[in-house]
Amino acid sequence: MFIVYADVPIGVVPMTDGRQGFEEFVAARYTALLRTAYLLTQDRGLAEDLVQTALAKCWLGWKRIRYDDPEPYVHRVLVNTYTAWWRRRWNSEYPTDELPQGGGAVPDHAVDDRADLADALRRLPRRMRAVVVLRFYEDLSEAEAARILGCSAGTVKSQTSRALAKLRIDPALLDQTPRRQPPADRTSKEANR
Repeated sequence: MFIVYADVPIGVVPMTDGRQGFEEFVAARYTALLRTAYLLTQDRGLAEDLVQTALAKCWLGWKRIRYDDPEPYVHRVLVNTYTAWWRRRWNSEYPTDELPQGGGAVPDHAVDDRADLADALRRLPRRMRAVVVLRFYEDLSEAEAARILGCSAGTVKSQTSRALAKLRIDPALLDQTPRRQPPADRTSKEANR
């Protein structure tokens, strides 16, 4: 038995402009959503699953979403889905007495800065990581990030401040040697020439 709403049985998806609008949105924004999801999860496979799950949730309510700017809604669904996953997450890692075989030599000291930043982001608490990703990777304003996270702009500001403070003292990001040597100071002999 079908429940009828507006002459369309539930479970039957009509071919309408809403579907085309959804497909256009996904085609235009999938890469950006995947980047956001990766920065949240730090795992490519989980990021793809997160985006697919969030988009599936959005598809179900696509007719209710504002067509002129659905992105804040989709970002909110993405972040909320991520939050729900880690709240009830099954921990797939098990402690063992024996270490697995090594994968190779330890990389030298010239490690890519992006890898260091990804490691530092991974060490942040999840809420702080979400704020940093939305504010700096997605380049959202405090108000937009607050709307997506379901909190006040003041909370976003304080979480951003705390996250940046943690990143500033993170051992992976502390660089003991400057990247560029500062220009040498002129001695008094050079100045008098």
